[in-house]
Amino acid sequence: MTHPDPSPQVLITEPWPDYALVDSGEGRKLERLGRFLIDRPEPQAMWVRTDPKIWHKANATFTAGSDDDDSDTGKGRWQFTSPPPETFPLAWQDVGFLGRFTAFRHLAVFPEQAAHWQTIQRHARAANRPLKVLNLFGYTGLASLAAAQAGAEVTHVDASKKALQWGKDNQAAAGLQQAKIRWLLDDAQKFVAREVRRGHRYDGIILDPPKYGRGPKGERWQVFDDLPQLMADCGAILADDAKFFILTGYAARLSCLSLLALAQQHVARVDGQWQCGELALREELGGRLLSTALYAKWECQVGGRQLI
Repeated sequence: MTHPDPSPQVLITEPWPDYALVDSGEGRKLERLGRFLIDRPEPQAMWVRTDPKIWHKANATFTAGSDDDDSDTGKGRWQFTSPPPETFPLAWQDVGFLGRFTAFRHLAVFPEQAAHWQTIQRHARAANRPLKVLNLFGYTGLASLAAAQAGAEVTHVDASKKALQWGKDNQAAAGLQQAKIRWLLDDAQKFVAREVRRGHRYDGIILDPPKYGRGPKGERWQVFDDLPQLMADCGAILADDAKFFILTGYAARLSCLSLLALAQQHVARVDGQWQCGELALREELGGRLLSTALYAKWECQVGGRQLI
């Protein structure tokens, strides 16, 4: 099957009440998350800051370790103006969750993914039945919560016991204790291979693989080596009348065109539309776009029209 080659598009996440990219530049980004103003490393921000003075108001600053080479997995050190709580309440639209300061500079949320949460909810709400959604490498579960809040039945898979517990904490914070979410501690590759053998199918798949990692039993993951087979298996378990497939990549050497070509090879659907490009956050102060990730996705038609 041949596919049209879409021009890469940027999916922009605008500031919302509990989150904003306030400013960026000189290898850093300044974000507002709830009541905190946070200064973190960001190698993509190579420009000059819009308002250098506002950075002095940061409540939390992350300094990378000497061996960190600006990767997202290297440990570093947080400095706070006053001791922070272990968690703090946040919300995206009407989905509640908890923010956290982690040892790896993360805040237990990737706000640029809000563009995908909107896509997931649009399909879940337009369906005349509960969609079966699979979230692989699901981390703290915000995509799972967005899907469940819109009526989907979600299978959430992650190799980290800590991340799964955080996901369950988020489910409680969102008031979605009765939502149908299965929280599974498993290796994504092995789980999907078993689903192929079982003949299970899903209406939507969310795939957000890290650059490298380990499964719960020490299984090795390298995105360039292992993503092609995982994609093939995902294509086998995506239902014939599926609604969406979303693939996100954070590895620096990846290309959105590579993600698109790989997804098209294994996720062959006649109806619907392909899209690829970058996820970006818009600054409050300067209005600049900060690229944070790459994506490729396929969506079916909703209401008889193509989605853009």
